[in-house]
Parts: sequence; structure tokens; C-alpha cells
Amino acid sequence: MDLGAFSISLAVADLAASRDFYAKLGFADFAGDPSQNWLIMRNGTTVIGLFQGMFERNLMTFNPGWDNDARELPDFTDVRELQRRLRDQGVTFLTEADESTTGPASFLVVDPDGNPVLVDQHV
Repeated sequence: MDLGAFSISLAVADLAASRDFYAKLGFADFAGDPSQNWLIMRNGTTVIGLFQGMFERNLMTFNPGWDNDARELPDFTDVRELQRRLRDQGVTFLTEADESTTGPASFLVVDPDGNPVLVDQHV
């Protein structure tokens, strides 16, 4: 099952302080809008998202339809199809993509240890 590009989304208390810290580790701004309290940073192929006030916990994020440079892929498995496959395997969802739609959508699941996993399609 190809879930797309991977990143870790961090729930941060102070976006500016987190940005400064990760810059010291070699991360550079890649995308985002600090005025809206979010920023995506990269160090090589490693991608982290900093989100102030948007999530309660850190979460793993997968982006179907994107490569690691946030470029649209010509072929990918739609988030709704991934959701159907997981549902067929008995996975429980916290939030679900509307299967009557197309384009951007997401779902959220939690692993057995309580770690949230967001599958977030932007295309």
C-alpha cells in the first residue's frame, strides 16, 4: 500500500522557537504560512511540519499523490481507496474522507499505541 510522501507533524507551543531550533539542526523553510501558525521544513529528504495550536499531539502524516518535494505524482492511490482497503482490514477511523467526493481529502487513524496517523491528500 503506497501512502505517498511521509513527514512528521509536530504540535508545537511556539512556532518561532521551534523554527529556530530546527534551523540549528539544518532544517530550512520549505512551505507554509507562519502567520497561520504552520510551517514545513526540510533537511535533505527529511520533512517536518510545525503546527502551533492545530493538533493536540504529534502525528505521522502521509500525502498520497505527492512526492517528497510536494510535486503531484502522475499515478497514485486515492485517499478514498486507501480508506476502503483499511476499512476492509478492520481499521477504525477517527475521521474519514467523504467517499462521494474527489480531490483533496483526509482520514485519521490511531495505531495500537495511541499514535495518530494522518493520511492527507492535497490533489
